[in-house]
Amino acid sequence: MKRFDMSRILSMSILIIILIVAGCAEIHRPTLDAGAKFNRETAHVKEGRFDRAIPDYTKTKEINPRVTNQYVKRGVAYFKKGQYDQAISDFTRAIELNPEDAVAYINRGVSYIKKGQYDMAIYDLTKFIEINPKYAHAYYNRGLAYAEKGQYDQAISDFTKFIEINPKCAMVYNNRGNAWHNKGDYDRAIDDYYKALKINPRNAMVYNNRGNAWHNKGDYDRAIDDYNKALEINPRYAKAYNDRGNAWCDKGDDDRAIADYNKTLEINTRDSDAYNNRGVAWRKKGDNDRAIDDYNKAIEINPRLAPAYINRGNAWSDKGDYDRACSDYQKACELGNCKGLNWAKKKGYFK
Repeated sequence: MKRFDMSRILSMSILIIILIVAGCAEIHRPTLDAGAKFNRETAHVKEGRFDRAIPDYTKTKEINPRVTNQYVKRGVAYFKKGQYDQAISDFTRAIELNPEDAVAYINRGVSYIKKGQYDMAIYDLTKFIEINPKYAHAYYNRGLAYAEKGQYDQAISDFTKFIEINPKCAMVYNNRGNAWHNKGDYDRAIDDYYKALKINPRNAMVYNNRGNAWHNKGDYDRAIDDYNKALEINPRYAKAYNDRGNAWCDKGDDDRAIADYNKTLEINTRDSDAYNNRGVAWRKKGDNDRAIDDYNKAIEINPRLAPAYINRGNAWSDKGDYDRACSDYQKACELGNCKGLNWAKKKGYFK
C-alpha cells in the first residue's frame, strides 16, 4: 500500500528584536530619588536582573505616572522575563500616553509575535514603520509574523526591504530562503541559503535548511552533503540527523535512515517526527510491528500528528486489519489530512 506521508519539518530561525529606549533625555525626574532609581533600574536591566528592575520602574512610575519611557522600560523587563501579557499592558499604556511612541509599538509588536498573535503584531509593526520607515528590524519582525501566517509573499517583501537597508545579516537571507522554500521555489531558497552562508559559513541550521531544499528537489546526495556539514559544525543537532535520515530513506538505504533516527532520539527522546519517520523506515523493511510501535510513540508525544495516524493506518492495512486502519485514517482526516480515508473509501474498506 502507498505510503502517504513522511514528516519533514523545515528549520526556521526566529530572531526577535526588541528595541530598548536608551538614555534619559525624556525622563522627567522631579526629585533626586527618582533619578537615582532610574540609574539603578538601567543597571539592573543591563545586567539581566529583571526582577529587581521591575519594582524600581514601578516606583519611578508612581512618582510621575505620565513618564512613558518608564512604561516602555518596565515592559521590556517583563518581556525579558517571558511575561508577555504584562509587557503588552505597559507598552499599551505608553501608547495611550503618547500615540506616536514608535518604540512602544515595535516592542508591543514583538510581544504579540511571542504570543502567536500575528495580526496584532503586524498592526503594531506597520504603525512603527509609518513613524520610522528606515528601521530595518521592524521589517524583519513583520516578515516573521507574515511567515508564521503563511503569507510568504508579504514575508519575502519585508525581508527584502530589510536587506536593502542592511545586506549583511545572514539570518534574514535564511528566513527569506525559508519563505521561498515554503512557496516551493527551491532554487531561490538555495540561492538565499548560499548568501547566508557566505556571511556566516559556520551556521549549521542554514546548511540543514539548504539540505532540505536539495532534498525537495530530489538531489539526495547534495542534501546529505549539507546535512553532513551541519553535523560537523554541531554534532548534537538532532534535526540534522532526522533530516539526513529522511534523505537516506528516500535513497532506499533504510538501515542508515534508522541509524540517523536513532541518533535523533538519543539527543531528543521527545521528537515525535523522528519516531514517525523511523516507523516509515521499519515499514519499508517489512517490519510493521516495529513501525506501529514507533507510530504509537509519535502519537503519544503529539496526538495531533496526522501523518503518524496515516502511517499507522498503512501498517495496519499491511497486516490486514482494515478496521484499525480506517480508524486511524478517520482520525487523520479529523486533523485535516484525508488522503488515507479517501484511499480506504475507494478500496471499499471504509463503511
